[in-house]
Order: sequence, then structure tokens, then C-alpha cells
Amino acid sequence: MQVTVMSARFAAVDWDELHTRIVTTSGEVAMGAPALTVAVVAALLVVGVPPVWQVLRLVVTLVHELGHALVGLAVGRRFTGFVLRGDMSGHAVTVGPARGLGRVVSTWAGYPAPAVVGAALVWAAGRGWAAPVLTMLLGVWLLALVRVRSLLTAAVILVALAATGALWWWRDDGLQPQVLVATGIVLLVGGWRHLGAVMASRTAGSDPGVLASLTHVPPVVWNASFVLVCAAATVLAALQLAVAWG
Repeated sequence: MQVTVMSARFAAVDWDELHTRIVTTSGEVAMGAPALTVAVVAALLVVGVPPVWQVLRLVVTLVHELGHALVGLAVGRRFTGFVLRGDMSGHAVTVGPARGLGRVVSTWAGYPAPAVVGAALVWAAGRGWAAPVLTMLLGVWLLALVRVRSLLTAAVILVALAATGALWWWRDDGLQPQVLVATGIVLLVGGWRHLGAVMASRTAGSDPGVLASLTHVPPVVWNASFVLVCAAATVLAALQLAVAWG
């Protein structure tokens, strides 16, 4: 009987500890203007230093490929694996019909994904949702980990998992939103940079080229759709930052 009671108590304590790491931050704004300024400046410095950016581009590519994968799952395709390469490119594989709406939507989702996720991170940080978002990210990294198809990809996911796990477990309601805002800005800037690169490319194997072959709609139209979504995400993030600064 005593062992049963003690086990129940430990279970309750464990649940309480987990719960404190998941619930939202009290209050409408998760951080003040000084902390927000530090996060924004740090993000801009990171993307402005070429050697650092060359490494962080892998994070943008990771979100791009997971955009393909998660949207593919949402439309009924099967996500079988993905690869990140040393030249900062990547490839995600979803299995399903070779043509049709599901293939088009999953192919389209890659380039808008970094900007959309970046804006979502900034918005969530400003609303006090940093802890639940980090919890969700842990689930995404774990899902991705079982689908990696190269050592580099595994290393990137493990680093992301360790960093997110540490930020989540040693919860700091000041640091968590700062990191999310900085990460969100890096993804927004990275999304625009990747989009600029693909718009300058004319290769048939690029996402706009594949979309054109699937739909007979020219790549310029698909590029325009990427621009519109990235612009909307940027405006959303900028508005949230303005509110927080105000």
C-alpha cells in the first residue's frame, strides 16, 4: 500500500513538472521592448555574418523540407524521408499519386514554409505561447528524426532537438520568447533569401519548375504566390513586433 501511495505521488509530481513547462505565460505580452530589441538585433547580426549564415541556412532548408513533408501528410501523402546536404540544399520524399492536388500542394509548401513558421514563432512569442510552441517543436523534431536519411541530417535534427529540449526543460519565461523571436526573424530573412535564389534560377527541377510541369502554369505565377505568402507573413511578424515594442 505504501509503495502504491508513493508511486502515485511521484506520478503527480512528474505531471506537475511537465505541466509547468507546457502552459502559456501569464499576461498578454511575453517580454518588454529591451529584450525584444536584443532578440531582433541578434537575429539581424546572425544573418548578416556570412560564415554564421552559411551554417544557419541549414535551419532554413530544414524548415523548407519539413514544409513539404508536413503538408504532404496533411493532404494524405506518406512522408518517407528527407535529406539535408552540405551545400545547404535538401530533399524530402512524400509518396502518393504522381500528379493531382496533393502533389501540387505538397510541392508548393516548401518555399513559403520558413516565412510562415517564422511569423508564427514571432506571433506566438508575443502572445505568451513560447512554451506550448516549444513542446510542439519537440514533437516535430522527434517525428523528423525517424525519417532522416543521412548523417548530416541526423546531426542537424539532434542539435535542434537538444537545443529545443534544453530551452523547454529549463524554462525561462524571459529567454524562451527571445529565442523564438530571433529564430522567427532568421527564418523570415532566410525564406526571402531562398526565394530570391529560386526566382533567379531557371532549372526545371526547382519547385516552381516542378509545379509548372504538374499544372502547366508558368513558374512566374508560382513564384508570385510565394512572394505574396512571404510578404503576408512578414507583415504579420512586423505588426506583432510593433505591438510588443509599443
